[in-house]
Amino acid sequence: MARLTGLVAALRDHGFGIGTGETVDAGLALEAIGFADRERVREALAATLLHGERQRPVFDRVFDLYFPAKVTSAEADAVLVDQQDNAALAGLRERIAEALAAGDTALLDRLAAEAVAGFGGYGSGPGTDGWSSYQTLSRLRPETLLARVRAARTASGREPEFGDRLLDEEIRRAIEGFRERVRTEARRRVADRRGRDQVARRAVAGTADRVDFLLAGREQLDELRRTVRPLARKLATRLAARRRRASRGEIDLRRTLRGSLSTGGVPVRPVLRRRRPGRPELVLLCDVSGSVAGFAGFTMALVQALHDQFGRVRVFAFVNRVDEVTGLLARGAADPAGLGERILAEARLTGWHGQSDYGTALDEFVERYADALGPRTVVFVLGDARTNRADPRVESLRLIAERARRVHWLNPEQPALWGTGDSVAPLYAEVVDMWPCRNARRLGEVIGRLLPV
Repeated sequence: MARLTGLVAALRDHGFGIGTGETVDAGLALEAIGFADRERVREALAATLLHGERQRPVFDRVFDLYFPAKVTSAEADAVLVDQQDNAALAGLRERIAEALAAGDTALLDRLAAEAVAGFGGYGSGPGTDGWSSYQTLSRLRPETLLARVRAARTASGREPEFGDRLLDEEIRRAIEGFRERVRTEARRRVADRRGRDQVARRAVAGTADRVDFLLAGREQLDELRRTVRPLARKLATRLAARRRRASRGEIDLRRTLRGSLSTGGVPVRPVLRRRRPGRPELVLLCDVSGSVAGFAGFTMALVQALHDQFGRVRVFAFVNRVDEVTGLLARGAADPAGLGERILAEARLTGWHGQSDYGTALDEFVERYADALGPRTVVFVLGDARTNRADPRVESLRLIAERARRVHWLNPEQPALWGTGDSVAPLYAEVVDMWPCRNARRLGEVIGRLLPV
């Protein structure tokens, strides 16, 4: 069971909440079904260890390291070729196209192993020092095989009834499946040399909610946007529970002691000081420039999904000028994917240059939108506090903090980078509370803790 415990440890490193009971269940499942059928093993472990469908892609990649397919290295290495052999490359591409057209998954596994062995090695050690899926795919370029596979499928009569469009989409999925087979084979070979545990931790991308906002690609940001609604429901439930507890009020010590006189000084009946009813207000001030835009867009969509929990929510965006985008956010609630593009296109966020300028933006916010601040207002500033060497105008941030109930700054950079280069994060952190929010999981935790009741 060493492989099972290694698999569980690797999944825990990626943030999966797997307990002892689930690990025992997985062991019992393996004992019941055996190891003869690898796909049955995969499904049994997925059923006993996973808590959600979003965890499945990471699970599959880690599973392939600890329970690799039986494509022997000797079989693949037997066809090692000179990487300058263009004829061998052309022949391999032809066989890949035939396998894709036939839908032969077993053959595609063997061809992926052959491709990595022949064109993915690098270094000068015995055989190779390492294996690269990127290098392999750059040489093979399987995405260029679409026309050839389409012609082969059409000739064989395997064309879907709804025509070329669905056929092309099906072929693209098959090609992407082969690309993933190449990545899996490269990781397996590296794991054989360097150890599965190290590769599982460093070479397998985690779930989207653990990817740094500043490093997330378009696909990961799209996946994150699909989590906005479930995360908003979770935060709303947590917020409602906090409000129920807060509505009971705090103990009024003076009235409680006065009432205890009738019971010999024992406070049998505590008297509570009731909270005044009233819903807090939220203001978001968001930097939507450059790589910070993905972080700001996700947070704006999350707060918009929570707007029913507050008396009023106002959202302002800036690059070096500030404009209110509350209306744009409300209209785009059903389609958060294009929110950033709509804001940049319809709001006035830049002046004579296109670089972020926090000082100018803070000054303009105080001058134009001071009416958004009040004793019930909680302000969230979203941004990396990188001013491009411009004046940070700390006094404007201090004025915002004086007028609002509370100001929190959410920074997508790790604290080790605060104060480096053109970052003035430590300067702003002297005035308001600054919280690191590198990924969606951390952001959910911070917002859940800081949302006013």
